[in-house]
Amino acid sequence: MPEAGAETVTTLPLPGFAASSIVVAVDAGGWISSLGRDRLVFLTGRALAAAARHLGLPAALATEISVTYADDATVREANHAWRGKDKPTNILSFPLVQLRPGKLPGPLAGDLVLAFETVAREAASEEKPFADHLSHLIVHGFLHLLGYDHLDDGEAAEMEAAEIAILGSLGIADPYGEPPDRSAAGRADS
Repeated sequence: MPEAGAETVTTLPLPGFAASSIVVAVDAGGWISSLGRDRLVFLTGRALAAAARHLGLPAALATEISVTYADDATVREANHAWRGKDKPTNILSFPLVQLRPGKLPGPLAGDLVLAFETVAREAASEEKPFADHLSHLIVHGFLHLLGYDHLDDGEAAEMEAAEIAILGSLGIADPYGEPPDRSAAGRADS
């Protein structure tokens, strides 16, 4: 959930899913200076809506997804507290209820928390458009909220295929393809 000290908090309907909402909290200024608040909110809604459409979620689904745009220090702390890993990561996904793929979330799907410095560093080092990398991570995190995982090869293949299809619907190339064939992010690490 957004923290009281958030720089900006925006609540909007999930595009195409009027009964569902997205709460976007920006706790680190780098996000706004890199993309602007309106573009950041737009990219968030666009990626989540594309994923929801791909998964065939019902248009009448009533759920809330919280997305917090934080910094490395915040994500490192959460990663250590919840996963025992004392390092920042690009995105953390916190589903309210552990689902299996194909099951619908309840009124609160869960929270996504992204680390600005890590996401920016990954996009730059891999020469990927920042907005494409961010879109990939949002899709990746949302799939985790809905029960997808990559703990074994079969799960990973299913999750990656969904990511590739969703991103393709947004005009973003295969994030797992060879560098000349992609414009999106590398393997997400949530």
